[in-house]
Amino acid sequence: MYKIRVILDTQEDVIRTVLVDRSINLETLHYIIARSFGFDGQEMASFYRTDHDWNQGEEIPLFSMSEAGEGISMQNSFLRKSLPNVNDKLIYVYDFFNMWTFYVEAIEILEKTNQDLPKTILSVGEIPQEAPEKEFVAENFGNENDDEFGDEFESLDDIDFDNY
Repeated sequence: MYKIRVILDTQEDVIRTVLVDRSINLETLHYIIARSFGFDGQEMASFYRTDHDWNQGEEIPLFSMSEAGEGISMQNSFLRKSLPNVNDKLIYVYDFFNMWTFYVEAIEILEKTNQDLPKTILSVGEIPQEAPEKEFVAENFGNENDDEFGDEFESLDDIDFDNY
C-alpha cells in the first residue's frame, strides 16, 4: 500500500493524502487523484517523471500516442515502477485547457494492505473555481533583437520571403 501526498500548485494550501494499492497503474492513480479533488477524471492528463527538485522530465500520457499503441502510457506504467521509493515524485497535469498542475509524492510505502482502497485520509483546502494561471518565463540570453535577421526590420511584413 502506498501513502501518496498530492499538492495542487496554487497560492492556497490544497492537499490530499491518499492510500492506494501498490499494484495499480498510473491510469488508476489518475482517476483517484482527479476524484479526490472533485474532478470526474474525463479530461486529458499526463504524469511527468521528475527529479527530487521537481524538474519535469519524460511525459507519461493518458493514452499512448505511438502508432500501434506500444508507447508509454498511464495504462502500461505501474505505480511501483514509477514511484519505487519513498520521496519519489511525479508531476500530474489534469485538463490541458486549464492546466491544473499537481505535485505527487510517495510519502510512505507500507507492506500491509487496507481492504478499503483507495481512500483519502487527509483533505486540506478547497480547489479554486478556476485553475491558477501559469506564468512561463524564459531566460533572457541576450539582446531580444539578436536573431538571424538582425535589426533590419520592425515586423514580419518587412521580410521579403521570396528572396530567402
